[in-house]
Amino acid sequence: MYLHEFQAKGLLRSYGIPVPDGGVASTASDALRVAKELQGDKWVIKAQVHAGGRGKAGGVKIVDKYSSVYDTSTEMLGMKIITKQTGEEGKTVRRILVEEATDIRHEIYLSFMVDRDSEQHVMIASAEGGTEIEELAETNPEAIISEKLSAVVPMGNYQGRKIAKMLGLEGKLINRFAAVAAKLHQVFIEQDCMLLEINPLVIDGKQNVICLDAKVSVDDNALFRHSKVEEMKDYGEMDPQEVRASIYDLSYVSMDGNIGCMVNGAGLAMATMDIIKFYGGEPANFLDVGGGADENKVREAFKIILTDPQVKVILVNIFGGIVRCDLIAKGVLKAAEEVPGDRHLVVRLDGTNVEEGKALINEHAKSSGLSVHAADTMADAAELAVKLANQAEDKEQG
Repeated sequence: MYLHEFQAKGLLRSYGIPVPDGGVASTASDALRVAKELQGDKWVIKAQVHAGGRGKAGGVKIVDKYSSVYDTSTEMLGMKIITKQTGEEGKTVRRILVEEATDIRHEIYLSFMVDRDSEQHVMIASAEGGTEIEELAETNPEAIISEKLSAVVPMGNYQGRKIAKMLGLEGKLINRFAAVAAKLHQVFIEQDCMLLEINPLVIDGKQNVICLDAKVSVDDNALFRHSKVEEMKDYGEMDPQEVRASIYDLSYVSMDGNIGCMVNGAGLAMATMDIIKFYGGEPANFLDVGGGADENKVREAFKIILTDPQVKVILVNIFGGIVRCDLIAKGVLKAAEEVPGDRHLVVRLDGTNVEEGKALINEHAKSSGLSVHAADTMADAAELAVKLANQAEDKEQG
């Protein structure tokens, strides 16, 4: 789950981490009110969307007049931000963050991530802040510093001091940087974050270390421990089908292919997409109905897959461990009645009562006339799904 910048900064502020004073607004009048409350003579107006690269896309503006605050806010609210992360469809700006401008003297990149290979956290830092870290990694990898950290205990002051010196900081800035870095890692641990990125972390004219930007992603599986964070979820930033899937506790991610996938278990779902690609096909989605899939979940999963007009074939790949295959087969066949006649359904079952499940599918296919196919192995199912999808595409084109 991603937080908006204003939400992330509110979280950091609650830990005593320095961030610029500001407020969020959904209208130009609100933005003007925030600017007047902040006073000052310069303000930064920032589009609040879940995407990086907002500045290049026109989503960050510095203004020095109240009239400019109003005019810029009017222009920014409702505009579409298009970056590498949003794709061509972009994201509509519904809220903006108005902050007092900071006297920036130096910019630093700082982030915390999970390193799955070492089962630790890793801190990434660079003296070249304000740039996209992906580009920097390609053009100047020597400028990137990394430090492995405990996934349980917040980093020590000595680690922050070491990184500060490697970044070229001197004097009081060494301890100030170390203190901010330690608190950020504390947030990362206590809030079950997957990513905490500050780009840039700046040093102002008074030698203060300030988080000028903040990007935070929290592990969805840990949200039950963070009710206040979960309340920040912005459903307007999510794919409508992903929202619907979350209601039924389904894990769904839309993709660009024409073979819809319904699988139980994330690992099996990944393997299913891989084998579809192996046979030359393209998966239309990742959809994990979970180990305890029942008839209702199966039905809702079908409905979600069928909202994608690109889907020509639905591939069901279920391992019946917790749930019996014959029960899954009944749920699949009931849901299949809502599948349009021009869509194909390929079902591969394995596990408990698999023969009974296959028999139900084969009998129903004969009696109903539906395009339902039972496959013995995952490879057979994927190969058949790709073949049927290609035939459907050829039929449409010619």
